[in-house]
Amino acid sequence: MAEPGVEILCVGTELLLGDILNGNARWIAQRLASLGLPHYRQTVVGDNRERLAMAAREAATRSRVLITTGGLGPTPDDLTTESLAAAFDTPLREHPDLWEEIQAKLSSGGRPVAPSNRRQAFLPEGAEVLPNPLGSAPGMIWSPQPGFTILTFPGVPSEMRAMFQETAEPWLQSQGGATGVFVSRVLRFSGIGESNLAEQVADLFEGANPTVAPYASLGDVKLRLTASASSADKAEALLDPLEAELRQRTGALCYGRDDDSLASVVLKQLKSHRQTLAVAESCTGGGIGAALTAVPGSSASFIGGVIAYSNAVKQRQLGVPSDQLERCGAVSDEVARAMAEGVRERLETDWGLAVTGIAGPGGGTSEKPVGLVHVAVAGPDGCEAAALRFGERRGRGAIQQLTQIRALDLLRLRLLVQS
Repeated sequence: MAEPGVEILCVGTELLLGDILNGNARWIAQRLASLGLPHYRQTVVGDNRERLAMAAREAATRSRVLITTGGLGPTPDDLTTESLAAAFDTPLREHPDLWEEIQAKLSSGGRPVAPSNRRQAFLPEGAEVLPNPLGSAPGMIWSPQPGFTILTFPGVPSEMRAMFQETAEPWLQSQGGATGVFVSRVLRFSGIGESNLAEQVADLFEGANPTVAPYASLGDVKLRLTASASSADKAEALLDPLEAELRQRTGALCYGRDDDSLASVVLKQLKSHRQTLAVAESCTGGGIGAALTAVPGSSASFIGGVIAYSNAVKQRQLGVPSDQLERCGAVSDEVARAMAEGVRERLETDWGLAVTGIAGPGGGTSEKPVGLVHVAVAGPDGCEAAALRFGERRGRGAIQQLTQIRALDLLRLRLLVQS
């Protein structure tokens, strides 16, 4: 017996090879949750007629709705429509009005319309057109057998999202089957590992509604809180006390929620105190500045920075004493402090943040191995430095990313103290 749920089928060999991330499935899953529609499975198949048809037939035995993305273009590897028709022994029929629409869209830019585009005007007999307001590849809404409907979308994310919101969502809502609205929040943590965090809140993992689930990525740990209720407001009300309990237990380890980043949180702190920041970077090569400037409105608090990769730049631009570099080495607490104080003084900011380290893969010694990084934060209340050891096995990119994360987190904690 088919489940009263929605299944997602993503088509494309590039997905199987890992050439692109499957962001479409994630976005659709989030939209289904917001509609309160149960969603139990996701499948990815390559550009292969037999496997695509088999996946569709299998979905028909267990789900009420199948949503597909990808494979709707005019090229030979765009096989979704014809494979779905073959899966249910249904002939394709041309929609002349759709072909005219496709030609009008493609010729509007002055380009000739290739004959291969005409295949996009063929849909299985009985299928309805799912309009594409942004592109030439239409989708369809088709029920090849009682109690089972297929909705197809192109793989281009902007086109898929527009079609889903304008046509598919109203259709899905009209079909019923919602079991309630699902609402999620993500709490973000820094300075603690996933296992240690899980131990602190283990008892909260046992709840059925709302639920708590941990997720980890490089330098960042997240807890996803999810509640189900008859309305979004009621679901939010279930999440409020759970979030409060988690924040009370974890304190300053929790730095933000949902789309917050360490950079955005630091900038918000600076703005609330009407303070400014400058950075001096060696091993991260501008990564901290890039993270800060990725946040809209960062110019209100972030003044700029110096990429002091060589010792000569550390001396000339930041005022690091040459004898200090010779005595302590560029990778040291002393030099990190001098860099932080120097950039703060020269750019006339309230705070200076500096990093210097060995990102590898070469350049390490037994005393100063690859993965050793020194971070310093200079502010109105003095300058502090810390040595961090990330280990050489992580690789250069990971060491640089972890350095950015830990540096911003150290600054965040200093800003918290003055709040």
